[in-house]
Order: sequence, then C-alpha cells, then structure tokens
Amino acid sequence: MAKKQAEVLSIDGRDVQITNPDKPYFSRDVKLSKLDVVQYYLSVASGAVTGIRDRPVVLKRFVDGAEREPFYQKRAPENRPEWLRTVTLSFPSGRTAEEVVVDDAAGLAWIVNLGCIELHPHAVRTSDLDHPDELRIDLDPGPGVAWGDVRRVAMETKRLLDEVGLQGWPKTSGSRGMHINVRIEQRWTFTEVRRAALALSREIERRAPTLATSKWWKEERRGVFLDYNQNAKDRTTCSAYSIRPLPDARVSAPLRWEEIPECEPAEFTVLTMPARLKAIGDPNARMDSAAGSLEPLLDLAARDEAAGLGDAPWPPHFRKMEGESTRVSPSRAKGTTAAKTGARKKAATPRAKMPLVVVANSPHKDAALAGLERWKARHPDAASHLAVDDVLVDSMRGRSSTWTRIRVNLRNVPENVRPEQETPDPDDDPTRAWREARGKKA
Repeated sequence: MAKKQAEVLSIDGRDVQITNPDKPYFSRDVKLSKLDVVQYYLSVASGAVTGIRDRPVVLKRFVDGAEREPFYQKRAPENRPEWLRTVTLSFPSGRTAEEVVVDDAAGLAWIVNLGCIELHPHAVRTSDLDHPDELRIDLDPGPGVAWGDVRRVAMETKRLLDEVGLQGWPKTSGSRGMHINVRIEQRWTFTEVRRAALALSREIERRAPTLATSKWWKEERRGVFLDYNQNAKDRTTCSAYSIRPLPDARVSAPLRWEEIPECEPAEFTVLTMPARLKAIGDPNARMDSAAGSLEPLLDLAARDEAAGLGDAPWPPHFRKMEGESTRVSPSRAKGTTAAKTGARKKAATPRAKMPLVVVANSPHKDAALAGLERWKARHPDAASHLAVDDVLVDSMRGRSSTWTRIRVNLRNVPENVRPEQETPDPDDDPTRAWREARGKKA
C-alpha cells in the first residue's frame, strides 16, 4: 500500500506538515496513527503548551511509534520553521546544544510530527537558563509497590509542602508513579534546588519510613522513591498531558488534590483526556501565579547537614561533588566509607555489600526481559527465593538513547544456591565501547 501523502494542518495561521500521517504509532490496546497523536495534542494544547511554553525541550523521538525504542535529540533540527524559537543550553559535560522552544500549538504539532510522543521540557525559562522556576518531585514506586502507597506518599508530601509554604501541583506520571511540580521563584541554582529536593525527600522518608525512601541505590530502596536527582541540571521529566508509550496510550494527567485518594492512572488516556480538559479545565492553570520560596526547605537541608547527613549520590555523568557520599553502589561496596560534610570527616560506617548479579544488557527491553526468564530457567532454585523487588530493571541513559540492564539481588537466596556472576544474556551494552575508550584516555 502506498504511503499517504503528507497532510498540512493550518494552526493559528501557521502551516505544519504532518509527514506519513497514517503511520501506526500505537497498535495494541488502542490503534492510533501519527495524525491521531497530533490531533490529540491539538485537542489538549491549552494545557499541554502551558507545561512546555518558553522552556527548552529535549526531543525524545519515537520515529517508529510507541512500540519501538526512542532516541534523544538535544539539538534542534537544522530544517525547521523560521518561526520556531531555539535557545543554547550548556551541560555538566561542558558541551552546549541549541534546543527547540515550543510556545504554541503549531510548535507542539511540529515536534510531535518528529515522533515526540512524550514532551520533555527543562525546568528553566529561556530568560534565565541557570535558575529553575520549578521544583520537581518524582514519586517512583519500586517493583510490587501498590498505587495506593504512591497516593499516600503524595498526600504526605502535600502536608510537608503546606508546612513550608509551597503549593504543589500533582499529576500522574502516565506510568506507575506520580509527579508533583512546585513553582518557585527564579533565584536559586540547580544545585540549590536539588539540595532542597533532597531535604524534602529525606523528611518524607522520616515521616513515612515504611512507604517512602530517599535512597539512590535501587538495592537499598523500599517502597516509593522520591527522586531528588530529577532536579539536577540537564534532567527532564515528561510534562502535563504527555502521552506515555504504554499499550493503552496513557497520559500524564494533572490532578486536583481532592482527586488523588480515588484516582487510577488507567483512567487518563488519549481517549479520555480531551473531554476531561473540556469538562473541568486545566488543574495546572494557576501554577505560574503561585511561585514560592525554597528557604524553608534549604533550612531543613542545613539542619540535616549539621546532624551529619551529607550530600547524596548524583547521577553518574556528573563530576564528584563536595560533600557527596560515596558513589559506589552497595553491590560493589568494599569495607567502610566515610561521609564528608565540608572539610570534616564523620566516623566511618560499614556498608553492607549487596549480592547482585547482572543477567541482561540490551538496547531492547523485551530482549533483556527474555534474558531474565532464561536466567530463571537455568537457576530455578535461586529464582524460587526471589521477592518482587529483588529484580532490578534499570533504564540506563546512553548518549542519545536508553538501554535496559537487569540485575538480580540474591539477598533472599541461601548462599549455597546463589549463582555466580555469568556473562549476561544478552550482553549488548551500547555504552561499553565508549566507556572503555574514555577509561583508556583517563
């Protein structure tokens, strides 16, 4: 069958070409073409543009639809409309990139035509790229954690935000978690915003120790992880009304706080969100008028540091930070470690080494999961002892794409039946050559 010619949409006086409009983008629980996805975004543009307007956007491109692997494109395509703005960002690596800025529905349709099923804006405005205007609280449930626990952690977070004079704007992540965005005054650096997020995460863990964790290493987590590192420079999360690449085309849905105790993520999809927005309006509509101060959270961070809690691990591509605790995972821990606060060393504390084995590395999640099943078939005695959260499925960020690493924590497996580390199956780590080359240069 011949491909349908491109369709040109006139959007607020601007023509946007939709190439290959009939190309399937979802084909499992729902059937959606590329044009269907574009039309969805245009139907919710009043809310979706609010979440990305005047912000640099990383293009996460699903060029073959939601069921294939995407790649990340930071740099704006050279062949772009003259009316589409760009801005140049600098990154922790020292590199720079000219990124797209979307200000209206036409720009939104243009990036969706590139395969951007998800929208990934930075937490800054183009007028000041060094000072975020948004604190991002990412509630990420571990394996087997119930949605009800995510809702309870969200409400505990609201109580803390109320206490420190900040207003949170919740939304489903579109997957298993929840996001709470907080508009803040543009006067703190990325490092300071992340420091405030870490203090908030630790305080929620203290208040709900059986439900929440601030632990960076997956093998140490229990329950819902509050990912403070989403506030580090160069990190992005999907914005409101973003479609997620799940079979039912779920959407990251803005919520009113009173909806949280009863809401279910599966209720919010491409098929339901346009009518919801029309019926209740955008729950985030007043967010820009509610900018608050981080000072109370930074005071909480100072109290934590005075009590001996230093910085927590940063993402691996960041340089080692002053005061940061060890960046070695518990599965690779050797002996003891000393936490530092400023120039002072605290007493060394032992770290329990976690017995982890890597079972699969692959650019394709399905292939990695198949490798996990083969590992279980080879080691049925060990597999019978695994708890749900003993299987760690890591989405690893490469230079322009993600890949999947699967590890198994053998902590619940008797030592006499613990398998040794084998060559992962499959063992296709797309960053290995790059890391080895970098290691030789060092």
